[in-house]
Amino acid sequence: VQLQASGGGLVQAGGSLRLSCAASGRTFRSCFMGWFRQVPGKEREFVAATNWRGGNTYYADSVKGRFTISRDNAKNTMYLQMNSLKPEDTAVYYCAASSGSWRDLKAYDYWGQGTLVTVSS
Repeated sequence: VQLQASGGGLVQAGGSLRLSCAASGRTFRSCFMGWFRQVPGKEREFVAATNWRGGNTYYADSVKGRFTISRDNAKNTMYLQMNSLKPEDTAVYYCAASSGSWRDLKAYDYWGQGTLVTVSS
């Protein structure tokens, strides 16, 4: 069971990036898949989550209206489209799979390795 995040990079403020999370094994049938981010010295924080069918999505207030989470079950891949990026979005972004709650970090059983997003001002 593995999650592989990719798509991070350096972008100017106002720009866009799309992160991908490729999943193997039965992970992709977990109840929820989510994105989290972490800045050095700070706790990992919730960004967005979606249920298995992709019909329900949840966002942190800080990214609502700018980020869009989606998943393609046929490809076992989840995405995070990030638009109107701000310097404060700079972080390592992690994808994860939860068999329980979408909002509780501790409910996420599997984690990808993280991909760095840097937004310059």
